[in-house]
Amino acid sequence: MSNRTFTMIKPDAVRAGNIGNILQMINAAGFKIIAMKYTKLSTEKAGQFYEVHKERPFYGELTEFMSSGPIVAAILEKDNAVADFRKLIGATNPAQAEEGTIRKKYAASIGENAVHGSDSDENAKIEGDFFFSGLERF
Repeated sequence: MSNRTFTMIKPDAVRAGNIGNILQMINAAGFKIIAMKYTKLSTEKAGQFYEVHKERPFYGELTEFMSSGPIVAAILEKDNAVADFRKLIGATNPAQAEEGTIRKKYAASIGENAVHGSDSDENAKIEGDFFFSGLERF
């Protein structure tokens, strides 16, 4: 079990002005931010990041959405990071997310669900490495 996970605050939450609110929830839950950047994905880079979903029907819509505006990418550290962060963000569908979760508070829909969170230790490493070099981690 790793003590690191990866997250992105997605374009919908950035557009809605919720970066600070979401980061506050992350900090309040005991996560330490060890890398963070404000950036914008090209459609090509979004496609590379979500390559695992390439054969799924929502792939084109997903990559278009993820390249529609700036995002905040971050590597987070805490004991049991992946599982604890998944609990903090809540279900993909905000209507099914538990009260007090990031998605319950800030997501508009399944497609525009405010944040991404790694689903495994292996993917947390892959996703963190996609965005950050060793020099960008503290």
